[in-house]
Amino acid sequence: MARTYRHPGRKKNMIRSELIQKIADENPHLYQRDVERIVNTVFEEVTDAMARGDRVELRGFGAFSVKKRDARVGRNPRTGETVNVEEKHVPFFKTGKLLRDRLNGKA
Repeated sequence: MARTYRHPGRKKNMIRSELIQKIADENPHLYQRDVERIVNTVFEEVTDAMARGDRVELRGFGAFSVKKRDARVGRNPRTGETVNVEEKHVPFFKTGKLLRDRLNGKA
């Protein structure tokens, strides 16, 4: 697998294929195609649950939910004219205590 150059101090993003590769590398008894199917199924199930309006909680990691944003009158920053912004639903993620503690060096 090709590595990308990482500038010192710059944060790196992990993409889906890197996650799949990491899981496959750590579990040599699994085929990569099976790991890919598992990861894709997990993401699809989370997405489907949120589309139904359900909350998805992964203990220690966090909870995914959907928040409703009411319709409002906004402003075009370029022209200054007012525009009507429709009601919409947006994804929301709240970190779990274990994740929050780990990010803050407490775990």
